[in-house]
Amino acid sequence: MIEIRLSRRVRLSAALFIAVAATPSAFGQTPGSPAVLDTNKPIVVKSSKPKSTNLTKFVGYVQLANIVQITLRAKGNDASIQTFSLNQQASEKMQRIVDSGGYQYGDKVTVYYDPATRKAFKFKGKPSRPV
Repeated sequence: MIEIRLSRRVRLSAALFIAVAATPSAFGQTPGSPAVLDTNKPIVVKSSKPKSTNLTKFVGYVQLANIVQITLRAKGNDASIQTFSLNQQASEKMQRIVDSGGYQYGDKVTVYYDPATRKAFKFKGKPSRPV
């Protein structure tokens, strides 16, 4: 038999390590408990919404508005008139506005649109009372 002499500090550290390693509750598990790490489900750290950062803002006064398109005169330039087609969500919003009276000539509206397709994705503005 080989006898190994260890210092008192090393013997205590080794005894403590063996005692901790032998208890299953030291690692947060009890005997018969399921595994802590579930690899079947992804871990969501932070979900993010897709941003449409390429939208351009246009502020103007209504010339014509229906559920398909909106035509505006620019706020600072009376000669600049632009027409925007509405996407599906904006068209549904416009339908609700038209049902309650719609935009009238001269109402101030802000349109957020894609400059490449000239399609309006959002618009803001308070419709005036119908005539």
